[in-house]
Amino acid sequence: MSNTSAAGTRLGYLGPAGTFAEQALRSLDIARGAELVPHASVPTAIAAVRDGSVAAALIPIESSVEGSVPSTLDALASGEPLHIIDEVALSIRFVLAARPGVSLAEITLVAAHPHAEAQTREWIAEHLNGVSVIPALSNADAAKSLADGQGAHDAAVTNTLAASYYGLNVLADDIGDEEEATTRFVLVARPSTLPEPTGADRTSLMLFMRADHPGALLEILTEFAVRGVNLTRIESRPTRRALGDYFFSIDCEGHVDDARVAETLKGLHRICARVVFLGSYPRHDGREAHIRPGTTDADFDAAATWFAAIKGIAGTQS
Repeated sequence: MSNTSAAGTRLGYLGPAGTFAEQALRSLDIARGAELVPHASVPTAIAAVRDGSVAAALIPIESSVEGSVPSTLDALASGEPLHIIDEVALSIRFVLAARPGVSLAEITLVAAHPHAEAQTREWIAEHLNGVSVIPALSNADAAKSLADGQGAHDAAVTNTLAASYYGLNVLADDIGDEEEATTRFVLVARPSTLPEPTGADRTSLMLFMRADHPGALLEILTEFAVRGVNLTRIESRPTRRALGDYFFSIDCEGHVDDARVAETLKGLHRICARVVFLGSYPRHDGREAHIRPGTTDADFDAAATWFAAIKGIAGTQS
């Protein structure tokens, strides 16, 4: 898929309207002229990509404060394969919003997404002492349900976009406890032509072990280490088949067109029960990989040429 959207293209995102996901999607070139379609959850957004209802969907995958988003990892690990074709990182700034006419002193119950609640807990304790917080499906849903009069809450932890969408007043701005809070979103689509390598790329994988045994994780990590491929994220998730049965979700530096990454994938295929390739795509920060001596494409090509020569000599002697 091109990074430039044609008019009429439908793109999904974690909704409802006004979420950080929508804000992040609107920052991408692909969203220009596209129809943006909100979805109630990450699984439904991914399902819409798989059934062709949308061409791609932007979903959260990692928070600098709360870590990875389990629903995203689990939805990508099973079902029809999808590829990540782009990513964007968004600085997260929370606001406390209420219906017009409601003051800060009148707040008795606040709705917030669990991640938002965790990132504003200190501010709420200091400025809304004794006020309870109830969970919401998303930050935008907290605002929407407040505006619609659904639920008992009289304030919402949300963002300025959602507050504006739903006609709420911002009672307090920038209420997050972490000044550098950032969420990383990925754009997923059905497999097609991979984005061209840029020199500043990321590759995402899901790895399923053949069996749990001493050194199983070390075997996986060794495939990356011996080829000079740096990991940017690794974590385990339950396969849901049996207690103690896990798979690994991994991001690494580089593109599958890079010889060191391609050889790593081949090595993983030999030792893992299943390798799910989730794509190679440009990094949001433009940071180029540090390639150590002996792991460049030229080094792999030279080794292949040398080995071909050995085989040629052996062939003449047989």
